[in-house]
Amino acid sequence: KVDAYDHYLYVVLHRYEITNTPLDLVQDQISLIIGSDYLLSFQEHPSAVFEPVRERLRTDRGNLRSAPVDVLAYSLLDAVVDSYFAVVEQLDEHAENLQIEILGRPGPAVLESIHRFRRCVSQLRRNLYPLRELLASLNREHAHFFGPDIQFYLRDVYDHTVHILESLEDLREVATGLLDIHLTTVSQKVNLEVRALTVVATIFMPATLIAGIFGMNFHTMPWLERPAGFYYATGLMAIIACVMLVLFWRRR
Repeated sequence: KVDAYDHYLYVVLHRYEITNTPLDLVQDQISLIIGSDYLLSFQEHPSAVFEPVRERLRTDRGNLRSAPVDVLAYSLLDAVVDSYFAVVEQLDEHAENLQIEILGRPGPAVLESIHRFRRCVSQLRRNLYPLRELLASLNREHAHFFGPDIQFYLRDVYDHTVHILESLEDLREVATGLLDIHLTTVSQKVNLEVRALTVVATIFMPATLIAGIFGMNFHTMPWLERPAGFYYATGLMAIIACVMLVLFWRRR
């Protein structure tokens, strides 16, 4: 958010880092107080997000030390927005690894990983929409705190935010696609197992029928009194099973 007071702006930003094991978002809140000739920044957790800006101040690259306050404010805002690109890249790489795992031999934890991935993407999208509105507000309602040249650069930061949002929208579709692929793969494996069991059961059905017929308690039955009757019945079962196997194989 951004709150305007008489002589300064109070800006609140959120930035994120990703822990890969398990995939989780770590949030850090950053507050900026932008005055006419001073800028105060507050971070909840130490991080290297502002290290490029600190390095520019140490070496005075681009005359950042002697530049107006709005230049430093833009540099900090740009650093926060650029940090989202690294997060999106990590999510993209995680999505590729998930796809490889799904198409290979997925374990029971894959479904939970997909849901965790979708949750991370959704959380980032929810927090980037206010950031986009904040940057638009700085250009529209609080332009007197920034010079005309810096307003142009702020619009560039706004464009970066829109680009990140589009990337997150693509990642959300990727997450939905990963879930569909996983469910399809599981369903296909179940179908293959059911088909194999069905073929086995179908092959043994004639043998069960023949065994049931010869198990009936009648006094007079074909082959019952013959010494080789057992072998005749067993051979008949084997012949029918082989014929059915050949038919199944030819019909794929």
